[in-house]
Amino acid sequence: METGMKHLLLAAAALATIIPSAANAWGQLGHRIVGQLAEERISGRTRAEIAQILEAEDLAELSTLPDDEKSNPDPFWQDQASPWHYVTVPEGQTYAQVGAPPEGDGVEALSRYVAVLRNDAASREDKKLALAFVVHIVGDLHQPLHVGNGADRGGNDIRVTWFGRATNLHSVWDSAMIEGRSPGYPEYARWLRRAIKPAETIAWWAPDPQVWLAESAAIRDTIYPEPASDDETSRLSYDYSYQHLRTAKQRLKQGGVRLAAYLDWIFARSD
Repeated sequence: METGMKHLLLAAAALATIIPSAANAWGQLGHRIVGQLAEERISGRTRAEIAQILEAEDLAELSTLPDDEKSNPDPFWQDQASPWHYVTVPEGQTYAQVGAPPEGDGVEALSRYVAVLRNDAASREDKKLALAFVVHIVGDLHQPLHVGNGADRGGNDIRVTWFGRATNLHSVWDSAMIEGRSPGYPEYARWLRRAIKPAETIAWWAPDPQVWLAESAAIRDTIYPEPASDDETSRLSYDYSYQHLRTAKQRLKQGGVRLAAYLDWIFARSD
């Protein structure tokens, strides 16, 4: 019985490592890559400001806190913070046209937490939470399906199989496509950092969420697979990865560069 239970627990643990959560944009790997790439690009002033807020953590570690707390029963995490991981921009419209819903969204949360980080009277604890959300949301908004079209919960309702396993399109983009053969985030971030050209850093240095949203919405509308004719479940594997993995990696790279630009903008206290 003990041997059987041990095997069952090991199997469950292995399964948990390969099934991505639909709720975590980019998954832990993607968020930490964005945080690591940003950490390498922030200015000396920004680094000093962050050091006053954090103790032993870095941006990569902090980046997953808003997802880590999703099971926290506190009403703040269950109700108030839940909508802050995404925005909705229907196809053919812009965020400026639709704005935030009554419950708020990622753009509204960014504005809220920028104000906290610039408030000298805010506590270190409040600033740490604000910094965690800023780091996390910037990553979220570079995942195309976190700029949803309002029709399918950011691809969560689009049933697919990924290399034969039942999942949904959102999960493929959050985790499955980048985690399939990946190393840990430090090495993955190293690979992506080497691929970022100086001219790309200059071109991507845009601390403007509206730029990121427009890009994500445009990409989102190109990544939906054709449904299969039999059961409306698309079977995704090597072809889909070949078509879109490069885009996913570029969004991670852009997320890291933009996060650095946004943090520099916040702590320079620019208007």
